[in-house]
Amino acid sequence: MVKDLQEKWDKVENKTTVVAYGVGGIVLIWFSSTLVTALNGIPLLPKFMELVGLGYTSWFIYRYLLFKSSREELVKDVDELKKKITGEM
Repeated sequence: MVKDLQEKWDKVENKTTVVAYGVGGIVLIWFSSTLVTALNGIPLLPKFMELVGLGYTSWFIYRYLLFKSSREELVKDVDELKKKITGEM
């Protein structure tokens, strides 16, 4: 696995950009963690966000998991997304 990563790193032409994106990603994760911690301190907001999450989860189950045709549609959409990400289209 290390050799594979080393080979991929050697193939990268613009290493500075890759490092900058990596550092930017770490900073973004840190910032979002700080933001969530600050929002948790606001009274009633965490419970409201839990209700929003519960509502979205309920909708997702109803929309994609309850009926066979919907599950097939979800599988098709996920497969298309995987192909776009891997570049197999």
